[in-house]
Parts: sequence; C-alpha cells; structure tokens
Amino acid sequence: MGDCKEKTHDEHSANCCADAPPSIDSLPQATIAEDDIRTAIRIVQMDCPTEEALIRKALEGVSSVKLLEFDLMRSVLTVVHAPNALETVLDVLRSLGFEGELVDASGEFGAAKKPEKPWWPLAVAGVAAIASEAVGWLEYPGWLAAALAILAVVACGSTTYKKGWIAVSNGNLNINALMSIAVTGALVIGQWPEAAMVMVLFTIAELIEVKSLDRARNAIKGLLQLTPETVTVQQPDDSWQQMGVKDVSIGATVRVKPGERIGLDGEVVSGRSSINQAPITGESLPVDKVEGDPVFAGTINESGSLEYRVTAAAGNTTLARIIHAVEEAQGSKAPTQRFVDRFAQVYTPIVCAIAVAVAVMPPLLMNGSWYDWTYKALVLLVIACPCALVISTPVTIVSGLAAAARQGILIKGGVYLEEGRKLSWLALDKTGTITHGKPVQTEFELWTDMDSAHCRVLAASLAGRSDHPVSRAVARAADADGIIPRDINEFEALPGRGVRGMINGKAYSLGNHRLVHELNRCSPDLEVRLDGLERQGKTVIMLIDDQQVLALFAVADTVKDSSRIAIAELHQLGVKTVMLTGDNPHTAEAIAQQVGIDQAHGNQLPADKLKAIEDLGTQGTVGMVGDGINDAPALARADIGFAMGAMGTDTAIETADVALMDDNLLKVPTFIKLSHATHALLVQNIAIALGIKAVFLVLTLIGLSTMWMAVFADMGASLLVVGNGLRLLRK
Repeated sequence: MGDCKEKTHDEHSANCCADAPPSIDSLPQATIAEDDIRTAIRIVQMDCPTEEALIRKALEGVSSVKLLEFDLMRSVLTVVHAPNALETVLDVLRSLGFEGELVDASGEFGAAKKPEKPWWPLAVAGVAAIASEAVGWLEYPGWLAAALAILAVVACGSTTYKKGWIAVSNGNLNINALMSIAVTGALVIGQWPEAAMVMVLFTIAELIEVKSLDRARNAIKGLLQLTPETVTVQQPDDSWQQMGVKDVSIGATVRVKPGERIGLDGEVVSGRSSINQAPITGESLPVDKVEGDPVFAGTINESGSLEYRVTAAAGNTTLARIIHAVEEAQGSKAPTQRFVDRFAQVYTPIVCAIAVAVAVMPPLLMNGSWYDWTYKALVLLVIACPCALVISTPVTIVSGLAAAARQGILIKGGVYLEEGRKLSWLALDKTGTITHGKPVQTEFELWTDMDSAHCRVLAASLAGRSDHPVSRAVARAADADGIIPRDINEFEALPGRGVRGMINGKAYSLGNHRLVHELNRCSPDLEVRLDGLERQGKTVIMLIDDQQVLALFAVADTVKDSSRIAIAELHQLGVKTVMLTGDNPHTAEAIAQQVGIDQAHGNQLPADKLKAIEDLGTQGTVGMVGDGINDAPALARADIGFAMGAMGTDTAIETADVALMDDNLLKVPTFIKLSHATHALLVQNIAIALGIKAVFLVLTLIGLSTMWMAVFADMGASLLVVGNGLRLLRK
C-alpha cells in the first residue's frame, strides 16, 4: 500500500499509482525552479511513438527543458521549461519538421488539423510499382524496371526519406529511418520491383493506420457534439434571443423546447419535463424535472418546455468536465503501457544489431553470399520497428476509457482501468449507495414530559442545519407539518454521531445511538426500544439536552433494487463486499442481509472506515464506494475510490479514481467487467504484435520471407492491434 496512501485524495489520484513512475518524465539534468513554466503544445504530426522518441531525444539536450509529458492520443506535448525558453523549444520542434501550436486566449487549442496529403502521388507510385513488377516478370530490360521503381519510390517515399534523415541525424532509428535504409538497400542490390512495392505498401498502411488511430482519438470527442452551439436566452427586456453557448453568462435564463438538447448546466425555474440523461449517466430512462431540479448540458428535453437558470459556463459544465477528465486520463500511462514502452526501447536496437550481424557474419565466417544475407538483413530492418507493439496499449486503454464514459463511468486513468479486475474487496457506504438515500420519518416518540410540539421544533432546528439524509428526513417531516425552525448559535457537526448547537441559550444535540452512549444518556428502557427499532432496519436519532434524551425519531430508508443485483454480480466476479456505515450495527446488519452483503460494520466514524479499508488492504486490492466527500479518507486509502452520483458534483469528478455519474451501483460490476475485457485485449495485442514479429524473424533467417511480406507483417500487425483495441468501443 505504501506511505503515499496517507496523502489527500487529490494527491492519491495523481501520484499513488501502484508504485508507477509519474506520467511526466523528469530529465536527468532537471532541477525544477519556482519560476519554471508549464506549456502545452499541440503537434498535429505527432501521432505515434516514432515521433515521441524523436522529440524526446532532441529536447533532452536542451538545458532549459525540465520535464516532458507526451499525450499521443491528443497529439499534445507538455513541457516544463525555464522562462523565455519557449521559443527555443519551438525551434527544436521546427528543426524536426514539426509545427507546434499553443493554446489561444480561451485556454483551448484551435481547430488545426494534420495537412491532407494529395492522393495522386500515391496513385502514380502504385501504378509505377505494379509496372515495375510486370516488367520484371516479362523479362523486359532491367533499366525500365529500375526507372519505374525509382519513380514509385520518389512519388510516395519523399516524406518517409525526409523523416528518416531527420531521425538518423538525431541518432534515432525509427520506422522511417529503418524503412528508408531498407528500401535504399534493396535499390542498391538491384531489387527494383520489391523496393518500389515495399515503399508503396508502407505508405498505404500508414494512411490506414492513421485513420484507425483517429477513430480512437475521436471516440470521446463525439460527446462534444452533444451540446448545441446556440441556446435561447432571455434578454433584459424579457424578449428571447438565440446566443452562442460560449457567450451566455452564469445566471442567465434559458428556454428549451421539447426535443431540443440542453446547452448548459442549470436549475429549472419554471416548467416540467422528462429529460434523457443518457449522454452523461448511460441510462436511457428519462428523468422527470420540475422547478428546482438540476439539468445538464448535452441531455435531451423529451417533452414539455423548460426554463432554467444557467449555473455553469460552457467550458465548466458537467459534460465539459467529463470530457476534460477523460482526455487527461488518456495521457496517463497504464502499467502495461509503461512495460511495453520500456520493452520497445531495447527491442529495436537488439533487432537492428541482429540485422547487422546477419548481413556481415555469415559472409565473413561461413563464406555465405553477401547478396543473400544483405537482403535478409534488410528484411529484418523492416521487422525491427515496434510500432504495432507500442501503439497497441494506448489505443486499447483509450477505447476502454471512452466506452466507460459512454456508460456514465468516468475513469481517471488507465491504471484504474487495469487494476479494476484485481479487486478482491469492495467496501460500500449505505446511505445513497445501497439505499435510495431519501429516508422518511416513520416514528416520533417523546421520552420525557416536554411538550411534543416544542421537541419537534428543537429537532427540526438542528436537523435543518445538517446535510445528513437522516436529519434531512426529520426536517422534511417537520416542514410538512408546518413547523418553523428556530435560530441556532454555536452550531457544530459531530462526524459519525450527529449535530449540536445552542437554542435560546440552552445546548441541545441531535444524534445517533453512539452519541447517546458517549453522553451517558442511555437508560435500559431506551436501550430496549432502540434495539427493537434498529432490528427493523430503522435508523434512530435522538434529541438530547444537558440531562436526558427528550425524544426519538425513527427513520427508514429503502434499498435500491439495483443494489441487490449489483451485489450478486460482484459475487459472481469474485469480489467480496463489506458495508461501512455510521448507522447502528442492527440497521447495518438488516440492510446487509436484504442485499446479500458479506460483512456489515455500523457506528463507523470516518476514522473507523479508514481503519477498515487499511485492514482489508492486507487481503488484496480493495475498492471503496462513497459519495466522494464525506468518505474522503476511506476513498483515498482504497486502491480504487468510486464516487457515487457524481453528476454535477465538482468534488467527486475531480477527486474520485472512478466517478459513477448516477446513483446506480450496477456500474461497479460493469467497470470490473470492462477492466477484464481491457486486460484480455491488451494481452491479445501484445501476443499478436510479438508473435508476428517472432514468426517473420524466423522466416527471414531461414530465407522464406521477402521485404514486401515483412511490410505486410509489420503494418498488418499494427492494423490488427488497433482494430482489436477498438472493439471495446462496441461494448
């Protein structure tokens, strides 16, 4: 578990990733100063590990560059550098053939796209390569086959040669350098048709790979299209006018008609309708909205007309925060990805060394043919690129993150997506997680000779200041009966026990069974009554003065049907469950039996929940499901913290490892299943990439493979792993 678990939950989310190195790579000579600047640069040409390695090596030699962070899925490089060093960084990028784009005044990147290459050079190259092959088959003059081959290589390979030269001049052997060397070698030894066909196939495969990767990159960006560009806003003269969502200020009143998408987060001020919140929660059933209810950008107004007051700017809506969180998660490297990256760093040099040995050693030591062994070495150079291996993991992880977001599950990094399958224990809060979280008052009993109406006034005054669902139930019951609460002085919340305050100069407390014992106010008769109510699964809170218990209030909460199904599914997945609640042990046990939870612990203070998570952590990977705020210590200590009902809650989205956008516990087993599916695809992709490389390595050494076959194997493997990873988007 490590000492880092003692940190706050924010720090946990950022740094406590199973002993993983941080996603930002600190350069060996770097010493971070207070005045250093962090700059995000979008490089539209940076879309695979080839460019990352080239840029990394070039910037490592710049003393003013302290930290580098690469996000290939968004084509963004983040640099921590000394003041006034940004232009130096941009100059280095230009020297490598890249144009860096900085954020605009709004803090966003522009709409720049990778320049589209004209199609006709590739078409010319394809025709010339096929003609060169035909000339060879028909035994026409060799100079004609050579001319056609050179035409094909020049027509479609100039970009590859340019990138390859830049890579070699910077001491980097990437796929462009290896392919340039291999094609040039084939031309030198007279393999004209094959050299032409290899370059054409490589160019075609690159185009297909880019299109496939773009699908993974754009998976989450589809959410951006859910919000309309304009909304109908009330003007100062009470007229209504269409305005761009970015121009609407907080507090403005917006009207939405039936069938329209809601453009901004807000609170209903008039009207009634059913809203389809599937884009955020993943649930297709509409939710009724009335005055005072929240509405969210990207959701659909199915019936009725609504007017709502805007509560968040366009760039800070719940949907915008989801998109931002997933994009940030795409940039973090999961454990498998870090392993693959380290493996690729040694794989390419080893295979290149083998290629050199194959070209030189047999002719020198075994009197082999220089032509034959040089050809085999050139084939090995094509096989040496680890593109398929390296690209397989981020594509799979990003697809998993996007698939989860579409179902209302916001995962804050690939590490949690991978670790989810390892969960052995899941701890759950009760109120709002297993139950509906909207209990109602079922009993009110006087425990003294005080006037009942006065007791209810005192209790309502204290309960109205508490945000606990049980207290809120007492306050709602009092409000329904027209009881007006009184002012409270020196109000204080007692975590896990209740609240207290001064009313008319006298101290009163409203708290649970535990608080009554702490204050020594529990009589034998009261104990019997509490025991009876608690065994019915009811939560009891009591009004207490400085001498005795004045009255008790019994509150009952109902269990969600989805909780029973979710617990059963968790057990099928091999996950044991434990409930940690501040309610009394009898209520905890009654609720646990209703839903099939393995263990239940009541009277749990935040510190007690933290201790329980620590104990469970010794038995394996443990998760904690809570509201993201009150259960913060336990959520931080858990290996994976799940925040329930995070829709519209800034804190939950920002601090949870996994945020469940609605209150449906079934999303937890869905997350675990997605984690298993992601891991399976990661293993498959690594096996595909390495397996194909190994097969062609052997075939090359025994003389059964050709260069164009090697290109098919290399780029075909890339397309296979990308397509396999994208399967998660269909889940």
